[in-house]
Amino acid sequence: MRDETRRLLDRRSFLQTAGLAAVGIPLAHALGAASPLTSLAERLRRSPVRVRGIVRADGKGLGRVAVSDGRNVVATGTDGTFELPSDSLRPFVFISLPAGMEIPLSPRGSANHFLPLTPNSSGEATAEFNLKRSAVSDDRHAFMLLADPQTLDMDDMKLFHETTIPDIRNTVAGMTGIPVFGVGCGDLMFDRLALFPEYERGVHMSGIPFFQVLGNHDVDAIAKSDEHSAATFLKTFGPTNYSFNRGSIHYVVLDDVMWLGDGYIGYLHQEQLDWLEDDLSFIEKGQTVVVFVHIPVYSTQHARIGQKRPERGLVVANRAALYEILAPFKSQIIAGHMHEIEHAMDGGIETHVVGAVCGAWWSGPICGDGTPSGYGIFEANGGSLQWRYKGTGLPLSTQMRLYAPGSDPAAPSELIANVWDWDKSWGIVWFEDGIRTGAMKQTRGTDPLSVELHSGPQLPKKHSWVEPYVTDHLFRAAISPGTKEVAVEATDRFGRVHVDRLTLRNG
Repeated sequence: MRDETRRLLDRRSFLQTAGLAAVGIPLAHALGAASPLTSLAERLRRSPVRVRGIVRADGKGLGRVAVSDGRNVVATGTDGTFELPSDSLRPFVFISLPAGMEIPLSPRGSANHFLPLTPNSSGEATAEFNLKRSAVSDDRHAFMLLADPQTLDMDDMKLFHETTIPDIRNTVAGMTGIPVFGVGCGDLMFDRLALFPEYERGVHMSGIPFFQVLGNHDVDAIAKSDEHSAATFLKTFGPTNYSFNRGSIHYVVLDDVMWLGDGYIGYLHQEQLDWLEDDLSFIEKGQTVVVFVHIPVYSTQHARIGQKRPERGLVVANRAALYEILAPFKSQIIAGHMHEIEHAMDGGIETHVVGAVCGAWWSGPICGDGTPSGYGIFEANGGSLQWRYKGTGLPLSTQMRLYAPGSDPAAPSELIANVWDWDKSWGIVWFEDGIRTGAMKQTRGTDPLSVELHSGPQLPKKHSWVEPYVTDHLFRAAISPGTKEVAVEATDRFGRVHVDRLTLRNG
């Protein structure tokens, strides 16, 4: 077990820090070698299939529902029937779940909006979807975004079951009157895919339906190419690219992990982009579209650590094509992967990078940037979306951590505030003994608690390769001598005010 764990950790270290560039594989070469031979073999084995079916709601045919096999998209007629051209290599036929419907579930708690595509010898297949209208309007709704549970073993899974899941249940219990769903935003596992059933057991215990996103640690690492890397995920959770609707918002899940056989990059295949364009053709221009991916389409981590460009495994290489498709809509993108929080703008679209459920891989209470282990809470009202971050085991009001002067030896007189869900629309001010003193200075640096818990080759004990992350959500203020108490007031983009106080020992 120890040797296997070391092998997994070594692979994680390679994939996280090296990226494609470090192994000397140019992007054009990797994509060009993605496998013309495999594509030819598939073309020789593929045969046409005609899928006929119906979508019902409470026993009556439901019109204008998008139905897809992951390549082709059609809409049901007014009587709910459809005819979908497909082929023998398509594993599923699925619907874009309409708004106002209950989310159909598997016995294990994951969304079940798909059926296996099983043609007969004549190339014909049938598919029937029987939905139930929700008793509660979903125009207002919420979802819990779980990025990177990333359990390596049963010890990690026990923490997931006994800390994360009860916290989610408590959060959901406080959101009365609105429907709530969950999203597992990739890296559900830490390579050990045999634990997928235990993850789903946690999902089931949460009491809310969950949609799943493929992460780079959810692929079959023995696969020689991307085409077969999601086999276990597909068998467990269903399609890796699909959409659904809640209220006025159209949600899309995309697999942006391209497995190269010995590593990965962030990339969207042409087939995915074509499917997305077809999927979005069934909704109105200007509608709110939220896209879930695992690898952020864009991140500023490279700039924070002094690199000129992002590593291929940390962003989506062809994100410009995605931006072009999303441009006619009010679009936002939500991702995980980075084990930190960031709100990054690129191509006119905001990407929300959500902190990790596992923090620094279940080695302690925080991520590398000082963000608590936790999850995102997103609330929708019509087409508008608000969000905040929830630290596991912490009150929802806890949105920052304060450090007394002296916590950073390089700035011994400065108060430090880590406001983890910060973006440029926030206002951060400080008070000395109840008197408003001014705006704090936003700075780039490392979180003092992360430095304490993660620095050096021996820490943290569980995964000694973890190190503090350089982050942009730190704020500093020089404190006047004799000050007894300091307070920081942080006002987010939605006008919510968060306050934290600290008594100074030498005040």
